[in-house]
Amino acid sequence: MRLVIKEPVERTGRPYARRWWALLVLCLSLLIIVMANTALTVAAPDMTRDLGLSSADLQWVIDGYTVPYAALMLLLGAIGDKYSRRGALVLGLLVFAGGSVFGYLADSSETVIAARAVMGVGAALIMPATLSLLAATFPRAERAKAITLWTATAGLAIAAGPVVAGALLKDHGWASTFLINVPIAAVALVAAFVLVPPSKAGHHDRIDYVGGLLSVVWVGALVFMIIEGPHFGWDTKAITAAVVAGAGLLAFVLWELRHPRPILDVRRFTNRRFAGANLAVALFFLAVFGAFYYLTQHLQFVLGYDALATGVRMLPLAGAVFVGSALTGYLTPRVGMKWTVSAGMVGGTVALALLTQVDASSAYGDLVAPLVILGLAIGLALSPCTDAIMGAFPESELGVGGAVNDTSLELGGSLGIAILGSLLATSYSDHLSDATTGSKLPASALATAQDSVGAGYAVAQGIGDKARQLATQAAQATDPQQVAQLKAQAGQLAQGAQQMKDAVGASFADAVAHTSLIGAVILGVGTLVVALLLPRGNKANAMAELVAEGTDETDKANERVTVG
Repeated sequence: MRLVIKEPVERTGRPYARRWWALLVLCLSLLIIVMANTALTVAAPDMTRDLGLSSADLQWVIDGYTVPYAALMLLLGAIGDKYSRRGALVLGLLVFAGGSVFGYLADSSETVIAARAVMGVGAALIMPATLSLLAATFPRAERAKAITLWTATAGLAIAAGPVVAGALLKDHGWASTFLINVPIAAVALVAAFVLVPPSKAGHHDRIDYVGGLLSVVWVGALVFMIIEGPHFGWDTKAITAAVVAGAGLLAFVLWELRHPRPILDVRRFTNRRFAGANLAVALFFLAVFGAFYYLTQHLQFVLGYDALATGVRMLPLAGAVFVGSALTGYLTPRVGMKWTVSAGMVGGTVALALLTQVDASSAYGDLVAPLVILGLAIGLALSPCTDAIMGAFPESELGVGGAVNDTSLELGGSLGIAILGSLLATSYSDHLSDATTGSKLPASALATAQDSVGAGYAVAQGIGDKARQLATQAAQATDPQQVAQLKAQAGQLAQGAQQMKDAVGASFADAVAHTSLIGAVILGVGTLVVALLLPRGNKANAMAELVAEGTDETDKANERVTVG
């Protein structure tokens, strides 16, 4: 047996014997992509303090990863199809690990953002490669089960990132969280040569680079607009990005409709199953990323858990994803994806609806049920959608299929953090303003506290520190009148600090409840739309329908080329 696998699966004429080991490599590669974001959520407070990040800096530290990741996937997925899917995976792992080391060495907001952008490029290579290699390595009869395990890995990574990062932050600085990815990437890189067979499209025409570049422009501009507008205001940059995104999308669609060999045949979106699956993925991750964004803050700031304890308390979600994935593996072949996906989206809506009950008195126990239900919902809904999306593409376009699925996921996640994050910030600011009405808090201090829940607690801590300083001065003073005066001032400030702390906690809890209500409405309406889009029928019939449509489209494309 050769150490490095060189023979493509397509040439063997039989299922690859070590395909489940290959799946482990693909899942490890997926793990670091998701963990790169979830680990950052618990490292962000330390990073903010150490580098003196503004709210704008922190937002771009988080989203500097997202823009290249979302924008490049379609083009890089097509390149992987043509030249080498395993090559794309290996190159992506190298770039991702390099960006992680760069992040570890970074000492300013600019260098951290640059490192995150490099990691985003690596992720754009890795993500579509994992799905395309999975689809190429597994026979169609086993593909749904493999995708279910791939999906469950994403659920594990959501919770694993904060746990591992939290453990590191006990004894090390925030920079150490970047190194989480390096050993995993190194193992996956070596194992890719040993366990993952090479793969590329058997027949792949010249790449539609114009369509690929147009996709980079419109997706990149759209993600930039999603990040910039809600968080920093609809200034010239955000409006320009919106115009570029709209014009780029229109140009992309028109070009793809006319091109004989488009990078993405946009006619696929006229298929109800394909369109419904993509919409479900986007809406689901809008809810999941948005909820994760504010729940981790609530656990850390309001409930006072450290980074490790926060990660541990997200584990029920990861466990529930595995249970939901097992359920969908059993139910989907029997009742069809329409019902499992709809049930999953209803579950997600219920989870967000339960979070509307969060208030100042809520403890961690009140969050367990929503986390478990949300995890079950992810497991139920996501893998059937991914299976349907991948099944809509012929073997020569598996990388493009993976890129479409992952772009829907990433756009949904970006929208979730932008929309729900913006609503959270506005609601928190308004509630805090109401809660502090009549207080003697200076306007500048209130404005600082309204910026974020972390800033609010920092203001409360500053008032408390001032109270302790006055108490110390009172203890050292000798004039009885001065002692009494200092003690009175210290008592007033201490009371004000506690009132400010209570107001910040209550305001953020109310903001979580309000934001969850909006999220539940969005996902609830989306559930109805997806349920109407997805046709009835069992999975076998659905896959046959998609394959037939893909074959028809290929034949039509070939006819256009022949006529031309």
